[in-house]
Amino acid sequence: MSRIGKKPIDIPSGVEVTVGADVVSVKGPKGTTTTPIHPMVSYKVADNAVEVLRSGDSRQERAQHGLHRTLLFNCIEGVSKGFEKTLEVVGVGYKVNVQGSNIVLNVGFSHPVNYAIPSGIEAKAEGSKLVISGVDKQLVGEVAAQLRRVRPPEPYKGKGIKYIDEQIRRKAGKSGK
Repeated sequence: MSRIGKKPIDIPSGVEVTVGADVVSVKGPKGTTTTPIHPMVSYKVADNAVEVLRSGDSRQERAQHGLHRTLLFNCIEGVSKGFEKTLEVVGVGYKVNVQGSNIVLNVGFSHPVNYAIPSGIEAKAEGSKLVISGVDKQLVGEVAAQLRRVRPPEPYKGKGIKYIDEQIRRKAGKSGK
């Protein structure tokens, strides 16, 4: 039995869950999002809670049970609270700016790197920090990972783009015997 799949999901006030034919739509104060329905999983909405049920007890059905419960929980949390990732740009002369629907990164290349912000994502630059926020957990994480990939942190001086809570393993240089 999936321990995660058995837990009912509480629906906060102001959030509306609608089970359709092939998607579950979640509407809340921060926006609207959907998650697909798998044929092995069914949903039951009652008493300000959603329960995810499975049709059998095979390995595949148990896996889908926990997965789709987590996907629905992330949708509900996203439209009620939202998700955010914070990146930090470390290095002399390294800068980050948000200009309209583009993020402009000056990270030691001969040219600034422009990154187009996808729809559903908001970005704010505060000094050397960049805050990525949105209702879709997967999209927020993917945008943050793509921005980090522009200039990953290097182990000698720690220069580059890193997550705010990330620890960089430092190495000694040539003279560090």
